Amino acid sequence: MGSAWAFKSGLYPQIIQALCNIPMSSLQAKLCGPLLSWLQWLFLWALIPSGSAYNVQALPGMLFDSGDTWRPLGVITGFGKSGYHRRGFDSYLVSIWTRYGRSADEIAKESIRNALKALRKRHLLEEGAHAPAFVALSRPFASQGSEWKEKAESFELELQQCYKAQARLSEQLVVEVAECRTSKAMAQEKEAIINDLQNEITQAREECSQLKEILEEKTKAVDLFISENQTLKAQLEEMTVKAKNTEAENKMLIDRWMLQKMQEAERINEANAIYEDMVDPLKVSNLEQLARQQVDGVVRQSEAGSEYFVESSIPSACKRKIHAHEGGCASISFEYNSDILISGGQDRTIKMWDTNTGMLSRTLYGCLGSVLDLSITHDNKSVIAASSSNNLYVWDVGSGRVRHTLTGHTDKVCAVDVSKVSSRHVVSAAHDRTIKAWDLHKGYCVNTFISHSNCNALCFSMDGQTICSGHVDGNLRLWDIKTGKLLSEVAAHSHAVTSICLSRSGNIVLTSGRDNLHNLFDMRSMEVCGTLRANGNRLASNWSRSCISADDNYVASGSADGSVYIWSRTKTDIVSTLKEHTAPVLCSSWSGLGKPLASADKNGIVCIWM
Repeated sequence: MGSAWAFKSGLYPQIIQALCNIPMSSLQAKLCGPLLSWLQWLFLWALIPSGSAYNVQALPGMLFDSGDTWRPLGVITGFGKSGYHRRGFDSYLVSIWTRYGRSADEIAKESIRNALKALRKRHLLEEGAHAPAFVALSRPFASQGSEWKEKAESFELELQQCYKAQARLSEQLVVEVAECRTSKAMAQEKEAIINDLQNEITQAREECSQLKEILEEKTKAVDLFISENQTLKAQLEEMTVKAKNTEAENKMLIDRWMLQKMQEAERINEANAIYEDMVDPLKVSNLEQLARQQVDGVVRQSEAGSEYFVESSIPSACKRKIHAHEGGCASISFEYNSDILISGGQDRTIKMWDTNTGMLSRTLYGCLGSVLDLSITHDNKSVIAASSSNNLYVWDVGSGRVRHTLTGHTDKVCAVDVSKVSSRHVVSAAHDRTIKAWDLHKGYCVNTFISHSNCNALCFSMDGQTICSGHVDGNLRLWDIKTGKLLSEVAAHSHAVTSICLSRSGNIVLTSGRDNLHNLFDMRSMEVCGTLRANGNRLASNWSRSCISADDNYVASGSADGSVYIWSRTKTDIVSTLKEHTAPVLCSSWSGLGKPLASADKNGIVCIWM
């Protein structure tokens, strides 16, 4: 009754539940699981009387049978004990309760004592029965423990090696990651370079295609030119044949014409002979009268010239300083037997100055380019200027108007001079390698001289029949004004000639060159009769103008350092160095009265020296 009450009150099921909830590892569960199952069965065998049945909810965790009853299938069935029904169990409990009629505590205590005794007995019996099994099971556990320890140590060594290998792999991974990033960056750079190269290749292909098109066009043009050239060659051959035929005909005509001229000359000679016979008596009287008139004129002219002649003195100081032109003054010249100075500059004007007062007396307008050189007629009525506009301009001094514009040069005109015998004859030189002779009365060119070197300066001889020209190749050339033939040529300088000035006597010509030398030539023999030089004297441009004094005793030349050097012509020594200019001196001119001396620089300043 006590054990039945314990089951009904839930005490024994708690004991069984505790036995079921013993914590065990997986290995212990494999070894001890059957033992615990057997102990649970033994406990139930001792507690549960025969012919009893219990509620399913009384023993949680057990295996269930069908219906409301339960039975320990894995334990009870294994020992051949059948299940019990609820109805018999209840009747059994009632009989126990009524039989003994004791308190619940006493019944419980007695049931526990009986259960413990039964368990001790069963334990002793089973321990003896199962001792050999326990001994057999414990031996493999001991041997397996040492093996497991060795395996654990080997596993630890392997684990350490794995850790080391993992560390090495981690380091390699870091290095490879860095290399991968570097490779990616390099790959990106390479891709950018490849894109740029592809773009360049595309552009190059486009340019190549364009060049191919241009080449095809040029090839077609060349083919066309070749065909045209062949046609022109054929035409040239035809024209050559025609020219030869024409020359032959011309020669024949010339021979006929010469024959006719000879016949006419013979007839004229016969007529002249008859005429001379008729006029011989009249010649003697006429020649005597003409000789008397010419001698009287020469005496009178020499007397007129002597009143303007003054011996030149060496200048020592600047009397006047005139701001003449904007941008520079390239050419100056005095009027004949006058102290009026004429200047031309970069501002395209011609100005006339009174050197005594420094005042401007007249300005001539109308030039379309910079004035590079100027000259005045011997009667002081006309001024002629050479311009960078490829033209020459002729002004009437009295009215101040342009009388002529002489055209014909194809490049800038850099030199001009007027005949000292006739006011109508003018010569000019330009950078088109030509020298032109002009007739001011007619207003056009009457002769052209062609040279293989550009002319920088020129002047007329005293008789007006010869032209002296200085060229870029450093040579001095003499030309016949009537025929245009080259009379003489000498090497004057090792570099370009910049200036030519004829002495008042007409026997000496002064040349200046870019070799910074000033040579004096005898016009009759074209030989050097003196060379002037100075350490500091350097010509500033290809058109630097030097001059000779009125008495032919002194030579003046400007320098790039702003000084004006004066030499004695006879001694070839420097007699004075004038310093007033602050810019390179481009030109100088000596008055025909003997004084003053004028000089002009690149800033357009004109100095009057006395």
